[in-house]
Amino acid sequence: MTPESSLEFVHRFVASPSGKGPTLVLLHGTGGDENDLIPVGKSLLPEAALLSPRGRVLENGAPRFFRRFAEGVFDLDDLKLQTGALAGFVRAASVKYGLDAAQLIAVGYSNGANIAASVILAEPDVFAGAILFRAMPAFVPDASPDLRNVPLLLTAGERDPIVKPEQTVALAKIFENAGARVSIHWHHGGHELGRDDLDAATEWIRGWRKVK
Repeated sequence: MTPESSLEFVHRFVASPSGKGPTLVLLHGTGGDENDLIPVGKSLLPEAALLSPRGRVLENGAPRFFRRFAEGVFDLDDLKLQTGALAGFVRAASVKYGLDAAQLIAVGYSNGANIAASVILAEPDVFAGAILFRAMPAFVPDASPDLRNVPLLLTAGERDPIVKPEQTVALAKIFENAGARVSIHWHHGGHELGRDDLDAATEWIRGWRKVK
């Protein structure tokens, strides 16, 4: 498969002002599109390139990254299919746009965070780290991947009616068992993002860049 044939996601690409450095791969929530997280990406790291695909699955007309049967009940076969497709897209886009594959950071919200977590667990070579806003465990891998020293930030709502705090803790444990370096930020509200979530993400990126 050629890189061009793998670019089957509708997407936006915003080049880095310097033409080099990190890339934030922005993954929207249910009902969003490739434009939703562009302002967030620019706010988190103004000098980064931004790659923002649109989910290929429609739920009553609303784009998603994989199918579900009900709230929190996922179609695992479709999750596997879409996880592979997204990983292929990111690899192909890295070639097309000349991105540094060692500096790809996923930034996902809700459904986008869940697909990012799935890619990290299923194809751990794709992302160098991730910021996962309101993620839950979509599946538990049969064998832990090697995520030694991969940095991950989970931000969760203490009163989130969709992603319960124990689900955040469970996902963090899955990552930690694979060797990842996991940080959790607790937002005092629910599923919506707060200014504190973005501040925590900005601080996390600063720390990641110092290590790099």
